[in-house]
Amino acid sequence: MAGTETHYTLPLPVFDRPAKLLIVVAPYYKDIADDLIAGARAKIEAAGASHELVEVPGALEIPPAIAMAERQANFDAYVALGCIIRGETTHYDTVCNDSSRGLMLLGLQGACIGNGILTVENRAQAVVRADPKDQDKGGGAAAAALHLLALSRKWAGATKGIGFRPADPIRIAEDPKKA
Repeated sequence: MAGTETHYTLPLPVFDRPAKLLIVVAPYYKDIADDLIAGARAKIEAAGASHELVEVPGALEIPPAIAMAERQANFDAYVALGCIIRGETTHYDTVCNDSSRGLMLLGLQGACIGNGILTVENRAQAVVRADPKDQDKGGGAAAAALHLLALSRKWAGATKGIGFRPADPIRIAEDPKKA
């Protein structure tokens, strides 16, 4: 059972300049969402960062909301929060897979995102995972976003060659075969 496992948790990163996170939550199951938010806020504040909170109708709307904020606003990182409880249809699979895939694609494009969208079989599992005094998945998602932000800032100034080196026009003029 997951509740009896112990896991190593990285210490929160320290920032030398302010960090601002956006929490995007789908409060479909309001009590569960409120616990996720409480955990995320506590972790963000413990790291000395600030945050804003926006609500969207469901988990499928979380990735587009983050994508809009990434393009149009000035946030350093994002925390995705929500809960998907298995129902009687395959809609559960679609919502789980597509919301996760959307967040992953944004992350691969450089957005610092902590995924705290619970995907569970029943309400009892969600309650345990959302509770800040138990598994604190909201806090874990905020910590993940903070860690990715720290890495992003660490590597922000680093550059390395990408692609092909431009041809040397002098060598081409002298002997095009050696270019």
